[in-house]
Amino acid sequence: MSDTQELFQSAKARYPELAGQVAVVTGAGKGIGRGIAIRLGREGMKVVLTARTAADIEGLGAELKDLGVDALAVPGDISKPEDIRRLMDETLRAYGQVDLLVNNAANLHRVPFFKVTAEMFVDEMASNVTGPFIASYLAAEAMRDRGRGCIVHISSVGGLRAHHPGLPYDATKGALDAMTRVMGIELIQYGIRVNAIAPGAIYTERRRPLDDPRMQAYLKLIPSNRMGTPLEIGAAVAFLASEDADYIIGQTIYIDGGITAQLSPAQYQI
Repeated sequence: MSDTQELFQSAKARYPELAGQVAVVTGAGKGIGRGIAIRLGREGMKVVLTARTAADIEGLGAELKDLGVDALAVPGDISKPEDIRRLMDETLRAYGQVDLLVNNAANLHRVPFFKVTAEMFVDEMASNVTGPFIASYLAAEAMRDRGRGCIVHISSVGGLRAHHPGLPYDATKGALDAMTRVMGIELIQYGIRVNAIAPGAIYTERRRPLDDPRMQAYLKLIPSNRMGTPLEIGAAVAFLASEDADYIIGQTIYIDGGITAQLSPAQYQI
């Protein structure tokens, strides 16, 4: 059994109202985006996958189809407006609607202050703020015509608490949190709910092995003493898209094992 099959089977479908709805997930090829796509597929949603690396989403799309999920792979770069428009055009051409947009794709550059360049800042804003805005605008136009829809931005604990170093990434996530609040209160009049999820330490393929001494030391700084999983972020997305979350508007929900609630790690108490 492949990793995708194992994750798919381990998830429990909890929201029958999501079955048959159309979800667009950006940055779906790896990590958190992949976990979100798998969970939404488990809920019976039709899942449109996009990422810059075509092989990643085409492979995941094929695996999801083998599991009975209606999946469509549309390669593209979320920092390029023309790619976002093509993504939405192909989604509407294939399915005729968009019920859920998950703005997950992002650049993750964090460098010391005096190493931040203007070009780096502009590129990061394009992927992490401007791209999600354009995608949201196009999706919201389609949702408005039907009088309902849901947008979930994937933010970061770095939007609330500073990494060290944290620029330009944290600045873009702070902007995304602000955009979530504004979009939330403006778009609800059209039946479109907008919220964000801010993951903390999530274990993905880019992390060191869990048995690495540095990783073990890092885990001790997290109140839950473990890292989260992409599937747990996917579960939160499914909840926010469900009818159970109908009264949640413009919020950023922290899924971080207690990191942002913590003033200082237990071992550093004096």
